[in-house]
Amino acid sequence: MEIRYASHPQQSKSFDTGSLREEYLIESLFQADALTLYYSHVDRFIVGGAVPVHQPVKLEADKHTIGADTFLERREVGIINIGGKGSITVDGTVFEMASKDCLYIGLGSREVVMASDDALQPAKFYLNSTPAHHAYRTEKAAISEAAPVHLGSPANSNERTIYKYIHTGGIQSCQLVMGMTLLKPNNMWNTMPCHTHNRRSEVYLYFDMNEDSVVFHLMGEPQETRHLVVRNEQAVISPSWSIHSGVGTSNYTFIWGMAGENQTFEDMDVVAMKDLR
Repeated sequence: MEIRYASHPQQSKSFDTGSLREEYLIESLFQADALTLYYSHVDRFIVGGAVPVHQPVKLEADKHTIGADTFLERREVGIINIGGKGSITVDGTVFEMASKDCLYIGLGSREVVMASDDALQPAKFYLNSTPAHHAYRTEKAAISEAAPVHLGSPANSNERTIYKYIHTGGIQSCQLVMGMTLLKPNNMWNTMPCHTHNRRSEVYLYFDMNEDSVVFHLMGEPQETRHLVVRNEQAVISPSWSIHSGVGTSNYTFIWGMAGENQTFEDMDVVAMKDLR
């Protein structure tokens, strides 16, 4: 498990491209037959990926690293499949996972095993995990069951649909909020005008991009912006003081996960376009 430490906004002003990428970008999440994990000191957020090709992959971590006997002893997790069909078995109960299905697994679950139906089209499980204080029930939601919100317009190149999975009106959790945004063809912008979350941090996973496509992820304080060049199936850690917006060379999909003081989706500090620098 790679550790990422929290950074001060004043510190980030002096970062060059390499430092920004090292601090905030997660470049390699999905490795065959392996579980890859990153631990962020920002809201104790764990980001991970698993690709079971020839064998199942267990959700587990070194006891010394997480300070617990099992991964979910003091945590909850949301897992979204961005690959082929697969399954997740939680303490003996099997959940079939098609592409873009989400599974929430609550505090205290002991054994979580991820598998693919077809090695030639393996599942790709993306996970967000946060500390938990209450055991909510394990629950699955297909994308057809998620709450859709249609935003943007073709005139602004940001027509998109937000699907909420884990939130106050959907799957219940302690603090984790998780969903997915799909941009319509010929639309490239997301979350602009932008905002910050003083009470929550966020992680973005960008995917459904071809090899030559990139997203320019905008970050930093509103008056001190920076950018990261992000490629397919890479993620960005966004601290609470940073904006989080992006524009791609083509349309794309991204998963957003949030953790922090509350789960109120609308709790954000909007930044006026005239105030961006």
